[in-house]
Amino acid sequence: MKFIKQIFVVLVLLCATQAYAEPELGKDYTVLKPAQPTSSGSKIEVLEFFFYGCSHCFKLHPLLSAWEKTMPKDVELTFVPAIFNPSWEAMARTFYALEALDQRKQLHDDLFKAWDSGVELIDETRATNFVVQHGVDRKKFSDAYNSFSMQSKIMRTRQMGQIYNIRGTPTLIVDGKYLITGLHPPETMQVLNALIDKARKEHIGKK
Repeated sequence: MKFIKQIFVVLVLLCATQAYAEPELGKDYTVLKPAQPTSSGSKIEVLEFFFYGCSHCFKLHPLLSAWEKTMPKDVELTFVPAIFNPSWEAMARTFYALEALDQRKQLHDDLFKAWDSGVELIDETRATNFVVQHGVDRKKFSDAYNSFSMQSKIMRTRQMGQIYNIRGTPTLIVDGKYLITGLHPPETMQVLNALIDKARKEHIGKK
């Protein structure tokens, strides 16, 4: 079954990179006004606003994860844990704590799968017990989860949600100006690739 899923992901990604109709403004994506500055330097920035307990994020995740491994060298992908209500903050703190411990990539899939299987990690205790079961040091995780710098990250994440006018997850932001949301996973990947090409041409035009 796992092999079949892997084949499916590969086929979808292959389809997403083939020629297709130009994405339609207002239907497939919207333009942010004003456009926001990026932090990726000369690279094309892609932000994904997500929540581990979001079923739509769970369905997009394998495609985006596979794409990340082969994405163009001039693209930088950054994950942003959305916080729409207080109960979502625990997952944002968990994400950043694991990132600080350089263990986010190892547990990213596991966190999605946990929520999909009905394990709701809605507070520090549950999140801590979960990551400890997956090999994370309890004290180091707790220190990172409650660190002073964590407060700044949570505040910044909330601000980003407001600045980019995020209304749902998953939402992708390309190059600080193009917003993709509400599409099926294969369509999302198609539009993402198209908008990256569009942003790339705009970068070349500025040189």
